[in-house]
Amino acid sequence: MKQNILIGGAWPYANSSLHLGHLAGLISGDILARYYRLKGDNVIYVSGSDCHGTPITERAKKEKISPETIANKYHEEFKETFEKFQFSYDLYSKTMDNFHKEKVKILFRKLYDNGYIYEKIEPQAYCEHCGKFLSDREIVLKCPECGLETKGDQCDNCLHIPTASELLTGNCIDCGTKIVEKKNKVLYLALSKFQKQIEEHIEKVRSQWRINAQNETLKYLKQGLLDRAVTRDLTWGIDIPVDGYEDKKMYVWIDAVLGYLTSTMKICENRTDCNWEDFWKEGHNNKIYMCHGKDNIVFHSIILNALLLGQEDNYHLVDTIVSAEYLNFNDQKFSKSKGIGMTGLEALKLYDSDSLRFHLLANGPEKKDTNFTIEDFENTHNGEILNKFGNLVNRTLKFKGLEEVPFGILDNEIKSQIEKTYDEVGYLIEKLDFREAIKNIILLVELANKYYDEKQPWIAKKENIDEFNNIIFTCTTVIANLSNLFEPVMPTCCEKIRKYLNLGVPSWNFIEVNSGIKLDNIEPLFKRIDKK
Repeated sequence: MKQNILIGGAWPYANSSLHLGHLAGLISGDILARYYRLKGDNVIYVSGSDCHGTPITERAKKEKISPETIANKYHEEFKETFEKFQFSYDLYSKTMDNFHKEKVKILFRKLYDNGYIYEKIEPQAYCEHCGKFLSDREIVLKCPECGLETKGDQCDNCLHIPTASELLTGNCIDCGTKIVEKKNKVLYLALSKFQKQIEEHIEKVRSQWRINAQNETLKYLKQGLLDRAVTRDLTWGIDIPVDGYEDKKMYVWIDAVLGYLTSTMKICENRTDCNWEDFWKEGHNNKIYMCHGKDNIVFHSIILNALLLGQEDNYHLVDTIVSAEYLNFNDQKFSKSKGIGMTGLEALKLYDSDSLRFHLLANGPEKKDTNFTIEDFENTHNGEILNKFGNLVNRTLKFKGLEEVPFGILDNEIKSQIEKTYDEVGYLIEKLDFREAIKNIILLVELANKYYDEKQPWIAKKENIDEFNNIIFTCTTVIANLSNLFEPVMPTCCEKIRKYLNLGVPSWNFIEVNSGIKLDNIEPLFKRIDKK
């Protein structure tokens, strides 16, 4: 029976370019989407640009342009980056989208009507010099957990999220003035009301999660969930659909995480083959994945689930948190201001997307922080990708004098190993162990190369043409199946192989090539990187 698979990729903030670290944290969503499509499941894969909030507002003031101009600039850049990296989103949206804004207001109002959003008059951070209430990102303070200086939204070092009282110890980030308290009218989400339901849900599903997601989520649950403010004193954002709050906007953490739901609604509104409820309501053989970096765990494991529970409308909660650790560049954190690292588009000017995807997955930060260096990447490309996979394809399909796929007999041991590889790699992908999955595919490549070398087709062609035909047919069958197995990882070269061998739509099943396929216009899949 087909599953309904919803995959959400975290919404990058439209305020700066996407670097390789961002892509390493997000590419897990694409490998899952492509894999489940190959299996024949119904898949919706969504993401978008997070366009609202304080940083964009503040930058717009400094640059004397509109926040929308900044957000649109980076949204278009993000779209270009994801398209060139072959991310297969069904919809890449943005929080400025009118459909999204209207749907979010309906969902927000439902939370309010159900009693999960309430009004509170409270002392809040206020800068007398600037004459305004300050959001968390407009405050700089000493982190009460680790002692380092941090902005008020979240500590970059220990990931602690300061409380309202902790924020009052800080200073205005613009003018440096000590913050004072001033009473303000605020709407709060009663997050504490969902403690038991979320605990019960997490206990059922967390065995599927990586350890960082389990630890971070359990830490917050153990501390006890605290109610969170949902309104901000901003002019840029989604309107609050509650009387008396016309001068405030919605917090972006509600706005963005509900984008997974609103994007699904938008896709299904424009298609006749899907119903959004099949992906988001209970009883539809559905599964929900959320893919992001470790700094986004709680927003997906706790916040999003609370917003869904608060609808009181039979929503299916998030099943699997796919949370990557950090990717560093030459043992340093990516930093645009310090010139450390590469943006995705900068990398694509030098290297092809398949090789970058392969390297980010095969050496990615799945279970611990990892490091990206140009030398390591070039070794991966020239080694596993070119010398092993590319060489197998090239020396088989471009064998001197070979004009078509010969009539041959497939080696039974090789066939058995191909079928085993489908099973093992599928199991590893569903376990979120992408690095091991790729290792298993490379083992099949190595097996085929060993078979080729031991069988010596260059000699068999002269002495035993039937044996030669069997060798080439067997290796060609391996290559055909590699176009399925590598599809979630390196889709561009796999499409080339399918064209070379006249293969149909890719699937997660063993396929045997047809003899007699003309082997003309075969080009090498990859070019060697000259390290000089």
